[in-house]
Amino acid sequence: MRLEAITWDRLGDLLAERLLDLKPADGGSWPRIAFDGAPAARPGDLAARVAEALRTRGRPSLVVGTEGFLRPASLRLEYGRRDLESYYNGWYDTRALWREVFDPLEPGGNGRVLPDLWDPATDRATRSPYVQLPPGGALLLHGPFLLRHWFPFDLSVHVLLTPAALARRTPEDEHWTLPAFERYAEETDPAGAADVLVRADDPRHPAWRGPAA
Repeated sequence: MRLEAITWDRLGDLLAERLLDLKPADGGSWPRIAFDGAPAARPGDLAARVAEALRTRGRPSLVVGTEGFLRPASLRLEYGRRDLESYYNGWYDTRALWREVFDPLEPGGNGRVLPDLWDPATDRATRSPYVQLPPGGALLLHGPFLLRHWFPFDLSVHVLLTPAALARRTPEDEHWTLPAFERYAEETDPAGAADVLVRADDPRHPAWRGPAA
């Protein structure tokens, strides 16, 4: 796996430039980009950086995090707070993501996206207003396990941590989740499947493999 050293600022700029020319594969009006990675890898930080780089280039975007689409605690924690199978397969409301995020961005859709649905801190609906994403605007979705679903991404970015780095940067009370990321790597191979790979073991010195020309 050959990666090149890069700065976060440069990476954000290069990805934004790539998105300026990105056309949705389904012929729609809104490119959809995955920023995939464990919470400790902070893929949302990269999504926000790309959104800012797009803004300075006059291109609208919307950053959405899957943590806003967690299922209610009564469903998420039905088998206990540290049930690995539930964490891997049942914590995130993928149906809601399809309905509220992806369906409005299909060809002929209205572009009205719900940025979040559920607040895990209060265990209540967020009641956030819909956001109108204009044609040409990019959806920047970040969260874990994104590439194991059939979400219609037009470009995928995986932020990789080695197992040692992942363990080091994951809070100790969340170490029970680590086997889920091992399983994800074995079953999905996000590092190989993603269009763009970013290795962030040392958050000060990322390295990357860009998309194929």
